[in-house]
Amino acid sequence: QVTLVESGGGLVQAGGSLRLSCGASGRTCSSYAMGWFRQAPGKEREFVAAISSPYGGSTDYVDSVKGRFTISRVNAKNTVYLQMNSLKPEDTAVYYCAAARAYGSRRHEEYADWGQGTQVTVSS
Repeated sequence: QVTLVESGGGLVQAGGSLRLSCGASGRTCSSYAMGWFRQAPGKEREFVAAISSPYGGSTDYVDSVKGRFTISRVNAKNTVYLQMNSLKPEDTAVYYCAAARAYGSRRHEEYADWGQGTQVTVSS
């Protein structure tokens, strides 16, 4: 089991940028594929991005964020990042990072460990 803590959320104007961080403890995150999900009020949790283990050679993005968001990992820091550029009001949500034993799924059921979430609000 790995404990995950997100940070970096906040309020930003449309067109702005934020970088979310996800710190892992308990077990090294290099053993896990990592993902970012988001959940807006009244909506289901949505896959955003994923990165393979151990070195992040493969990444996956939902179409709505391709070209704007970048997922990366620094195993020496046990940290995964989500760089978000050109933010839009529809990106407003609570963002969660999650760990999975295998890379390749966009289903939240495949991710065993979750952080508490960080709020991202994009104003128009």
